[in-house]
Amino acid sequence: MTTIDATRVGGEDEWTENRPPRRGLPRLDLGEAWRRRDLGVTLAERTLKVRYRQTLLGVGWALLQPLAGLVIFTLVFGRLAKLPSDGLPYAVFVYPAMCLWTYVSTSVSAAAAELPQNPHLVTRVYFPRILSPAAAVVPGLLDLAISLALTAVLLVVYDVRPEPQVLLVPMWMAAAAIVAFGVGTWLAAINVKYRDVRHVLPFLLQTWFFLSPMVFPSSLVSDEWRTVYALNPLVGLVDGFRWSLVGAPAPPAADIASLVSAVVIVVGGLYYFRSVEVKFADVI
Repeated sequence: MTTIDATRVGGEDEWTENRPPRRGLPRLDLGEAWRRRDLGVTLAERTLKVRYRQTLLGVGWALLQPLAGLVIFTLVFGRLAKLPSDGLPYAVFVYPAMCLWTYVSTSVSAAAAELPQNPHLVTRVYFPRILSPAAAVVPGLLDLAISLALTAVLLVVYDVRPEPQVLLVPMWMAAAAIVAFGVGTWLAAINVKYRDVRHVLPFLLQTWFFLSPMVFPSSLVSDEWRTVYALNPLVGLVDGFRWSLVGAPAPPAADIASLVSAVVIVVGGLYYFRSVEVKFADVI
């Protein structure tokens, strides 16, 4: 049965329509989230301010993690293991991937933890809950942009000239945000009910790292397995990022599988999130 309630606010009637649960897939209703986007901006700004409050290095932390990875992986995999690097100096080859991974991993972790760490956002006020994981992946884009600035120094040091496709770097950054949002949406919804996620997540991220072409080129994977390997959305993302930023070989046709996989993850995450968010206030 459908019921309609009316309340008077500011001299005008405000109507609320309550309908019984619908069968099948839930309505995404992303228009509501878009109308409340100012709240998402506020959440993102709060996260950004808290991240650097009372820190000694401030935004320098955005450079420290990928720079440390650059030094370690260049010594271990570039000098000792002598892994191939698509004809590029190994430091130039690995650094963009480290920047990208730092952003994706920290954003996924932040998106998964946002709601359980702020239960009052769920129990005391109403807002489109999907804004929480969405806002969690935005602040890291600033860190990503800062860390990528060091790439210019590496290009000069190793005498590597950027190609015209460097103009596509913002597109790949947006793609990274979408992938992080898709994965983070799944984990955020699961983490509200099952707090085991916070214990399993470091292991999952570590496994994801080694299954992705961060320290080695994806061309090492044989052709018959290349499409299967590209089902990992980070494969096409890293290939495209390196191609745009430092002139690595262009992503192969098999990387279309990464695009398909990313779309499935994002759309599936949105539907799953919407299907379980009605119970968030009861279980958080």
